[in-house]
Amino acid sequence: MKNKVNLIIVILAATFLNSCQDVVDIPLNTANPRLVIDASLIWQKGTAGNNQVIKLSTTTDFYTNVIPAVSGATVLVKNSSNVVFNFTETPNTGVYLCSNFVPVIDETYTLTVVNNGQQYTASETLKSVSAITSVTQEFQTGLGNDFLKIKTFFNDPPNVDNYYLYKYKFSNNLKPEYSIDDDTFFQGNTFFSLVLEADTNPGEQIEITHYGISQAYYNYMSILLSVAGSSGGGPFQSPPATVRGNIKNETNFENYALGYFRVSESDVTNYTIQ
Repeated sequence: MKNKVNLIIVILAATFLNSCQDVVDIPLNTANPRLVIDASLIWQKGTAGNNQVIKLSTTTDFYTNVIPAVSGATVLVKNSSNVVFNFTETPNTGVYLCSNFVPVIDETYTLTVVNNGQQYTASETLKSVSAITSVTQEFQTGLGNDFLKIKTFFNDPPNVDNYYLYKYKFSNNLKPEYSIDDDTFFQGNTFFSLVLEADTNPGEQIEITHYGISQAYYNYMSILLSVAGSSGGGPFQSPPATVRGNIKNETNFENYALGYFRVSESDVTNYTIQ
């Protein structure tokens, strides 16, 4: 009798586990595709900053693995003196390149994108960033786990309100870590960005980038990081709610684009974990 009961349990378990292998496609409501404008013009310290890239794509449904590229658009950026920098598409890629951009700190730039008869515009000011001066590390234990604490120091300039975006890219982690900061409590002093990372090894490389950003972009990223954090994803994954950027559709206000046009100076350093 006992063997018979055990046999029944095994049969039921096998049936249950087999049924768990079935793929269930849940029909989802799909909104009309929206234009996505990836327009971050970055001037890295020590470079001319003349080579810049803007990418155009559209939103798509949940089950699609390929992001649709947008080809044939007109993409340009002009400065406050109406000097125009044209971005030319690499054919059929949605990637638009410029090789003669001129970055100037505190200069205001205006983006224009024309696609399918719709004109999108945005303006932003190029913000400077303080140079990275040093990087330190230490290990700490919390909740039973060991964490590596990395601090990246810089000297904040006095008498100027500054906003920062920090990016840490660990060589064994495909998803960078992002955070933002403002100098309200350390203006004119030496300060640091900070990241805590588990599961690191000596010899592992970290690419650390600091960006100078505008207050408007700081506010945008604050919302984006909050939404992405609540969903368990990164700031550039699809959030559960739409976060509007600074790009306006001048032709049809309701047909807005996703993305944010920003212009930043950056400083980059590479650190090897000891």
